[in-house]
Amino acid sequence: METPFRFKEFSIAQDKCAMKIGTDGVLLGAWTPISPEVNSILDIGAGTGIIALMLAQRSAAETIDALEIDEDAYEQAVGNFENSPWGDRLFCYHAAFDEFVEEMQDEKYDLIVSNPPFFANTTASENATSRETARSQASLPFEELLQGVSQLLSENGTFSIIIPKEEESAIVEIASINKLYPNKITEVKGTAASKVKRSLITFQFLQKEIERDLLILEESRHKYTPQYKKMVAPFYLKL
Repeated sequence: METPFRFKEFSIAQDKCAMKIGTDGVLLGAWTPISPEVNSILDIGAGTGIIALMLAQRSAAETIDALEIDEDAYEQAVGNFENSPWGDRLFCYHAAFDEFVEEMQDEKYDLIVSNPPFFANTTASENATSRETARSQASLPFEELLQGVSQLLSENGTFSIIIPKEEESAIVEIASINKLYPNKITEVKGTAASKVKRSLITFQFLQKEIERDLLILEESRHKYTPQYKKMVAPFYLKL
C-alpha cells in the first residue's frame, strides 16, 4: 500500500486518486487570500482534499465543504478529512457540480476555490484513464464552473482558481459574463528563464483595479526561491 504523503499538520493518502498531489493544488491552497471574515469555504473538484485541508489549516472558517464527482477520490478525501485535526469542519459531497448547485441554491460561500480540469480543447476519449478524465475540461466546462460559482458565492465573496496561462483571457471573459471580475492575478514560472505556465486568479463581484505579480518557483533544479519557500513553509516538512 502507498504511504500517505506527510505534511506538517496533516497527511494525505492518495492511492485511490487519479490526480495525485501536485504543485498546482499546493500553490492554490497556499496562495489563496483568506480574510478573517471568511466563515464558509467550498472546494470544487476536491481530489485528495489537499486544498480544503490547507485552507482548514490557514483559516478559522467553520464550514469547509468539498465536492468530488469521482467515487474513489471522494472516498479518499473523506478519509483524509476524518484523519485530520479539522474533521469537524470538513465535509465532502459526492455529486456532479450542476446537481450540487441546484441542491445548494440557498447556500452562499465566502470563499470558493477550484483547481479545475485543464485540457480545454480535448475531449476525454471513451477509454480515457481516470487521470485523463480528471484533467479533461469536458467533465466541467469553464462556462458551467463560472455560472455555478456566481450562484454560490456570497456578495463580498472571493473565487480563487489556478489555470494554464493560455486559458487566462478566456476565463476572465466567461467570468465577466457572470458578473465576476479579476482583482488579483499571479503569474507562475518554473524558473526565471522559463515561460509563464500558470495563472492564479481571484475573482469578486466588485470590479476594481487588478493587482498583478509574478511567482518564480525554482532558482535551479530543486533549489526553491525564497518567495515560494515562504509560501509553502507552513505545510511541507522539508523543502
